[in-house]
Amino acid sequence: MTKGQDLWRRAKAVIPGGNMLLSKRPEMHLPDGWPAYFSRASGVTVWDLDDRPYCDMSLMSVGTNTLGYGHPDVDAAVSAVIASGNMSSLNAPEEVTLAERLIELHPWADMARFARTGGEANAIAVRIARAASGRDGVAFCGYHGWHDWYLAANLGNAEHLDGHLLPGLEPAGVPRSLAESVFPFAYNDLRDLEQLVERQSIGAIKMEVSRITEPAVGFLQSVRKLADENGIVLIFDECTSGFRQTFGGLHKAHGVNPDIAVFGKALGNGYAITAAIGRRDVMEAAQSTFISSTFWTERIGSAAALATLDAMAECRSWEAITATGRDIGARWQALARKHGFEVTVSGLPALTGFSVAGSNGLAYKTLIAQEMLKAGYLAGTSVYVCTEHTPDVVDGYFEALDPIFGLIADCEGGREPLTLLDGPVCHSGFARLT
Repeated sequence: MTKGQDLWRRAKAVIPGGNMLLSKRPEMHLPDGWPAYFSRASGVTVWDLDDRPYCDMSLMSVGTNTLGYGHPDVDAAVSAVIASGNMSSLNAPEEVTLAERLIELHPWADMARFARTGGEANAIAVRIARAASGRDGVAFCGYHGWHDWYLAANLGNAEHLDGHLLPGLEPAGVPRSLAESVFPFAYNDLRDLEQLVERQSIGAIKMEVSRITEPAVGFLQSVRKLADENGIVLIFDECTSGFRQTFGGLHKAHGVNPDIAVFGKALGNGYAITAAIGRRDVMEAAQSTFISSTFWTERIGSAAALATLDAMAECRSWEAITATGRDIGARWQALARKHGFEVTVSGLPALTGFSVAGSNGLAYKTLIAQEMLKAGYLAGTSVYVCTEHTPDVVDGYFEALDPIFGLIADCEGGREPLTLLDGPVCHSGFARLT
């Protein structure tokens, strides 16, 4: 047993679920075999507690590090803040500069509020939207975190989140009084949303611009028009999509502006900072309700975000990771064809993933994690791309992946995939929107 696996066993005895983030649980990748913990990270390399290095061709800290681990300019900005003091009884000036910078990148917006996690920022946006519209109902599409307002969708109907989060997710602990306060609609299905607006008192439409599937022609424009006609606040959750395909929100590429946009993950390159930006007449509703937290005023997050934005602008990171992601997707398809089977590639290019049709998807994901780990890679069926995924890194990844695709081809031809696994199959993760 490795040090990481041993520590994971200890963790599950003292931490419910073992850790703080579902996506980082070893059971989601390689049960009984995933390293679980890291000692250090740099570029695209992660060292485990036994000091073994792995090239991260997996989640890159669940999408937070588009500039790679330990970017020198971002870390230098954070170190300077630590040296001069992270917290005091006065405010951090960096938060004003960051608000101005995000508004400059999104001229439709006038004001910003900051938090430290995506779930918090989404909850802030919903609170502001309800205060501004004077209506409680939220129509949503996509994944927006763990807070009560969102999980309330499964009160009375345990299947409401099946196409958006984990199928059958239990809203235990969510007040029953929140039932019928939040309503899901299907992505790219305008009529589904229109019917919600007709039947319910909807004050906010909250959605991801795109996660897996591209928006149908005119869909986002029609949602914007529907919101305008009914006095509804339109919120785009860009915690995942922001700063990956454009320098700012993905909505910029589609020419549709929301009333509020929420950013996270890539904004601080691994440091905790999230933002909700919006139109002045909407955002000022924050003053009519109570939204406040001590550690939203710490300095590191804002300083890291400013340095991250500078570094992104200098290397045009969004262009680099999009191009690399498209190359990876094309090479997955070519490698599969070489071995006589097909894969479907989906997702934003910088958050690319593949799947094989049929019932063996989780077994194949586990097999890839198992065999690639032996070759020195953290890998699965998706890659969250960063600027440090250079051509040499990607070439090495595909060289290691080639024989594993050969094993998958054998299984597609009739071999039982479970005979190739050293342990149990990994657990299922977030449902992919179609």
